Amino acid sequence: MRALLSGVLAALSLVAALAFKRSATRSNDRFFDMFALAFLLLAINSVALGLSDPNAETRIALYAIRLAAFVVILSAIWEKNRR
Repeated sequence: MRALLSGVLAALSLVAALAFKRSATRSNDRFFDMFALAFLLLAINSVALGLSDPNAETRIALYAIRLAAFVVILSAIWEKNRR
């Protein structure tokens, strides 16, 4: 069940990344590119967590990918509001 939910979350994250990428190409705005990258990182994180052992201590290292995604989101918001 955990693997199924991780797959669904990864697929939906990829859909969001593609939607943001499409918006980025239409508006030529870096903000949407950064959000597309963040959702791509979240999709990679979901796949990696779904394929990993739930009891492994190395699973904590996979949360660094999620942290990177949220840092990208925060930097996109900061950059957009800085102008």
